[in-house]
Amino acid sequence: MANGQLEGGCACGEVRYRLEGQPMFVHCCHCRDCQTQTGSAFVINALYESDKVSPTKGALEPVLTPTESGQGQQVWRCPSCNVALWSNYGGAVDKVRFVRVGTLDRPEDMPPDIHIYTRSKLPWVHLPEGVPAVEVYYDSSQLWPAASLERLKAVFA
Repeated sequence: MANGQLEGGCACGEVRYRLEGQPMFVHCCHCRDCQTQTGSAFVINALYESDKVSPTKGALEPVLTPTESGQGQQVWRCPSCNVALWSNYGGAVDKVRFVRVGTLDRPEDMPPDIHIYTRSKLPWVHLPEGVPAVEVYYDSSQLWPAASLERLKAVFA
């Protein structure tokens, strides 16, 4: 962390980025789309306002990817190593970026606040006690801190 800011990047180092402040919320998503896109059991995404995610080196390529909702998501990737750094959901509108926590220099500093889409969680994945888990999605007004809800409201004002 440089100057209190979180930083990350792709595997080859061509793309780097910086996050301003803390995320609004952090999801660990177990949906089939995330499993397929990552080649893993889940993905951990930190939700940030788009203006709080700043590329500091290189340029990313957007790739429109289908989702179960039918609205699609735009996945932003390094053009050289193709690592996904963040995505936009809900028809790919770039207002909130779902930053891939695994691309942070210190991913251990950003544990999930919730596990979502656990209906498709792989049976050998064990969820930690004390972290909310839901079968599909959830009502953010029930779980998000008030300050995060205000930030989200401001994004869509």
